[in-house]
Amino acid sequence: MTPSSSRRRVLLKAGGTLLLSVIPLRASANEILAVRVWPAPDYTRVTLENDTDLKAEHFLIPDPPRLVVDIDGLALSNTLKSLVAKIEPNDPYIKQVRVGQNRPNVVRLVFDLKAEIKPQVFTLAPVAGYQHRLVFDLYPATPVDPIAALIEQGDWSPGPTTTLAADQPALGDPVAATPVAGAPASPNPATGTPPVQIPVPPPAVPRTQPNAGPDAIAKLEAEMSGLKGTAPALAVQPPPAKASAPLPAQKVARMITIALDPGHGGEDPGAIGAKGSREKDIVLAVAKRLKAKLEQMPNTRVMLTRDGDFFVPLGTRVQKARKVQADLFVSIHADAWISPTARGSSVFVLSEKGASSSAARWLANDQNKADLIGGANLTGTSDKHLASVLFDLSTTAQINDSLKLGKAVLKEIGGINRLHKASVEQAGFAVLKAPDIPSILVETAFISNPQEEARLNDDGYQDQLANAITNGIRRYFADNPPMAKSRQT
Repeated sequence: MTPSSSRRRVLLKAGGTLLLSVIPLRASANEILAVRVWPAPDYTRVTLENDTDLKAEHFLIPDPPRLVVDIDGLALSNTLKSLVAKIEPNDPYIKQVRVGQNRPNVVRLVFDLKAEIKPQVFTLAPVAGYQHRLVFDLYPATPVDPIAALIEQGDWSPGPTTTLAADQPALGDPVAATPVAGAPASPNPATGTPPVQIPVPPPAVPRTQPNAGPDAIAKLEAEMSGLKGTAPALAVQPPPAKASAPLPAQKVARMITIALDPGHGGEDPGAIGAKGSREKDIVLAVAKRLKAKLEQMPNTRVMLTRDGDFFVPLGTRVQKARKVQADLFVSIHADAWISPTARGSSVFVLSEKGASSSAARWLANDQNKADLIGGANLTGTSDKHLASVLFDLSTTAQINDSLKLGKAVLKEIGGINRLHKASVEQAGFAVLKAPDIPSILVETAFISNPQEEARLNDDGYQDQLANAITNGIRRYFADNPPMAKSRQT
């Protein structure tokens, strides 16, 4: 090799290096940080967490049903491929998912579906510990009827019938069999025509009773049990009437419906204790125990706003309770505070005039962030009625009844745990804004306190909590029997 040729090689290498330094490099693809799948009866959620905002297009293909999602700015990665293994066999809506590089910088996801769906695809800005999120919510094309689903859980037996004038008003029994409004009067037995058989309750506990002691609760339980018994009919003579033909018995059983709301869920873990306990797991366990105990009360049915680890927006929780015409709404949480020494249980209700304390205001603001953390598709909400429920103040009557319920429950919880405050507190909790349902939020204990975190994970303490809340609800109904509803559920 001559010296001149050697110099040429050096110059070529230098020129190549200089050329590379001035040509811009192709931008690297965005990085997927995590993929998560949250199957639930209501809907299945798929979340892609990314270091930057993602743009996606989607479309449906029928026969067989498929959802196709094209995500721009992505290269296929092992994290994306792991989505395939995260689809569970019992997922209500997704059969399987296929992931591939459709074209440069575009990844395609193909969801093979078990049924027709209505997808919602949206993005969420960084919040709490999350980066940017691309979310696919797969809702059924035909929504599940919450009332039908609730009724399918049990066989609700009719109560005993009593001979009574059809226009006699129902007594105040919390589970009274209420006469049909506007029914014609029964004929006079003197004419030889049998009277109408319409179910009526036994004597009710007076609404004005100041405090429900053990005798009142026992009486209430006996009355509730009567709806499933076979007590003989009582002969109550109706007033004379002109009806010329007998009418068949009309049985309308009065059920008590209670909505239990385990807070947080899915993308929203709630508060996290020092040992790693997640609020969403603990409150779901407590709610399931509470449901089992409440359903031991005769003619009582219970609806959970979530029965698994998935996110339910605050407005949807309220909407679920209203759709089943719940008599009560009880939201279950585990408190957290900046200091690990804070301890005790609390009960909160809605406030019309601001929070009862700075701590209550802070807690309400913190709980109301659940939609941001859990990932509610606020842009896709078109239910104006639901929006009014969320942001309009509830009626004074609802708040007064909520205070009565809260006091009864707080008194019972005080028997098993120290109270953070001896009175029911009030603040603007969005989840308590059902205008026609007495609603309370129970903070079972401080998960941020190491001792209380340990108790919250204890099966025995969870059982005590469920018993205490159940007893508080029984006391409330003994003093405040629910009235007849506008339509039967």
